[in-house]
Amino acid sequence: MKAMILAAGLGTRLRPLTDSKPKALIPLSGKPLLYYVIKKLISAGVNQIIINIHHFPESIIDYIEQNNKFNIEIAFSREETLLDTGGGLKKVSWFFDDDQPFILHNVDVLSGIDLPEMIAYHNQKKSLATLAVRQRKTSRYLLFNEENLLVGWHSLEAEQIEMVEPTAQNQDYLAFMGIHILSPEIFPLLPKNNIFSIIKAYLDLASRGHKIIGYRGDEDYWIDLGRKENLQIAEEYLLSNKI
Repeated sequence: MKAMILAAGLGTRLRPLTDSKPKALIPLSGKPLLYYVIKKLISAGVNQIIINIHHFPESIIDYIEQNNKFNIEIAFSREETLLDTGGGLKKVSWFFDDDQPFILHNVDVLSGIDLPEMIAYHNQKKSLATLAVRQRKTSRYLLFNEENLLVGWHSLEAEQIEMVEPTAQNQDYLAFMGIHILSPEIFPLLPKNNIFSIIKAYLDLASRGHKIIGYRGDEDYWIDLGRKENLQIAEEYLLSNKI
């Protein structure tokens, strides 16, 4: 099974920690954030990973090589210009050539979500994209109908609502968890430009009738490691769970 780790970002929310290293290598209980994502993917059956890199790219390559590529196949996608989440994914379409669903995972989230179960859900629903979501406070919500289909997006910061299905009733306002399962059929459907948000692409695809579905992870542990104040909380979780 294949996966992509999104690790090209500048990590601005983690400054000054990311002034001298990439977000992916910020330490957590003595190991970099990237370590925990790779280990989780491997435990889910992944044996081929591609990582997009931009900020201190060589240090990420060095870390992977020093760890013998974790005894799996690991490739890199260099972004001279940041391509955003959607553009970064589109650039590596060549990697996903086996016609099988794959995992797209942010480098800055730690979760207890059951990836094999999420993949099974994706296959059962025959969706183009399955997004891990949960109930929590955030500034940007994804809106889902009673069938867990994506029907809109609401930014509290920008006071902006974008509805795919204006007549949708009883929308659930859910927060994205930074974990996706995608079918490779998505690639020819992505925008023609090279820099774009994958969330915006999902909204466009949903508006065209493609199945973008939510997978509820309300009961699973999850924390955003892109925030400095959450690093200590995550340290305590790893210690108490002996991870």
